[in-house]
Amino acid sequence: MRDRLAGSTEGQRCYWNRLRICLALALCSLWARAGEGQSVAQETTRWNKYVPVKLTADLSSLDNKQRQVLRLLIEAAEQMDAIFWLEASGDKDKVLSSIDDSQVRRFAEINYGPWDRLDNNNSFVDGVGEKPLGAQYYPTDLTKEEFEQYLAEHPTQREAMTSQYTLVRRGEAGQLIAVPYHEAFAQPTERATELLRQAASLAKEDSFKAYLLARASALLSDDYQHSDMLWMDMKDNHIDVVIGPIENYEDKLFGYKTAHECYVLIKDLQWSQRLAKFAEMLPALQRGLPVPDAYKQEEPGTDADLNAYDVVYYAGDCNAGSKTIAINLPNDEQVQLKKGSRRLQLKNAMRAKFDTILIPIADRIIVEDQRQHITFEAFFSNTMFHEVAHGLGVKYTIGADRQRVRDVLKETYSALEEGKADILGLYMVTQLFEQQQLNDGQLMDYYVTFMASIFRSVRFGAASAHGRANMIRFNYFAEQGAFRREANGRYRVNLEKMRQAMEGLSKRLLMLQGDGDYQAAKTFVEEMAFVPAQLQADLERLNRLGIPVDIVLEQGIDVLGL
Repeated sequence: MRDRLAGSTEGQRCYWNRLRICLALALCSLWARAGEGQSVAQETTRWNKYVPVKLTADLSSLDNKQRQVLRLLIEAAEQMDAIFWLEASGDKDKVLSSIDDSQVRRFAEINYGPWDRLDNNNSFVDGVGEKPLGAQYYPTDLTKEEFEQYLAEHPTQREAMTSQYTLVRRGEAGQLIAVPYHEAFAQPTERATELLRQAASLAKEDSFKAYLLARASALLSDDYQHSDMLWMDMKDNHIDVVIGPIENYEDKLFGYKTAHECYVLIKDLQWSQRLAKFAEMLPALQRGLPVPDAYKQEEPGTDADLNAYDVVYYAGDCNAGSKTIAINLPNDEQVQLKKGSRRLQLKNAMRAKFDTILIPIADRIIVEDQRQHITFEAFFSNTMFHEVAHGLGVKYTIGADRQRVRDVLKETYSALEEGKADILGLYMVTQLFEQQQLNDGQLMDYYVTFMASIFRSVRFGAASAHGRANMIRFNYFAEQGAFRREANGRYRVNLEKMRQAMEGLSKRLLMLQGDGDYQAAKTFVEEMAFVPAQLQADLERLNRLGIPVDIVLEQGIDVLGL
């Protein structure tokens, strides 16, 4: 789509982009006011992007000991929250005390710092510069070139410096040093460990007790593989917790460092039973991927499971900005290959976003005769199979030297991996529907809901890995004619062309990962992960209609009545 302006000068490109946006905004404004025959709601601004949601769940089946376990896990989660503040922005009290305006201060709390996570991390506090790409994981003056040169000159330090569980700091002489997380964050780590051990003493299931004790030890050693294995072995526990340094989205300099977070969860037994059968189908789905055989030789673990949960507490990375509605863990490739992975669907959070955000978006952005295809069942399944798809494809390059894809693709890895999961999730839905293994509604439900969900997701901006993945998918679909924007500003899905685009993009992303060609991956992301002018105008239309971008949670022990 960018090629249309390839022959213009930079000034001409800027002029035409501005003109296109202005014209589109004017047309959309007229359409919003006249075409819908209703008044425009209060505009969505920076300060009201989030709609408050009370995070509750049915606790009636929990006994007193289980309620105590929940309280202890929420307290442990609060320690992860404190650590993530340090990783993302530095000292929380110092950051917040520097902001006089209470509204701005509250927004900083939601974003874990003075940068708007739903606006490409732009600063919303006067005098604050750009957010460091490496957040607080590295010295803020460290460049990629200096770091790579240092590693080349000190090869014995590479493992420690690039570890997922160290901070990089400067020593007294200016040299780079690696500080293990459990040392850098000693006080909150030790407190979280103590709380997890208390929870273990009250746990009803032996497997849950073993996991909590192992996870407590892992926080003190920065060695998480054993606890990940035990987490995969848990099957019957009613309460669950995901805790520790896990995802690497916050490190946009190299993508090496993981961020602390926590989810406290209650399993929905009825919905989980509905999902159990899909885990057994992963090997067959892997063999059916639309790529040459060399790119699907890895065998996904067959011990993976799919479950639905109500989440009762978010903390740290997963609570910053947009809220996660599904989890695919563990990230350790060795654990995935041996045990598979667990896909946790956060049903109550998912339902909140569907009702308060996706439905209002679909009412404004999807053609009327296709709006019947927006269903919660399709939204749930698309989200679930996104997480399943993380376990498919390749974890290691297909060359003779077999390197981890995560390592060789560096900062491009997360965007490509999230893009792969998005598109393969829809591919898997299609396959299972045609095999009559998935039989809720019509296939069109999943495609139209998928399209509407893009508009929900792209409003998070293009700064995050998920944001770049959204834009890659949207722009690829546009190029392939998978949808058409009609004169009234609404979008129509073309089922056959969208299916063809889905298969084409699946192949492209899987092969980029398998080839491990960093430069090719970087070029692809740079060329495709941008917000086109027409889409920007449509997003502005949604903002003018006052539709929130995401949810902000009222949560905790008091909210749950513990």
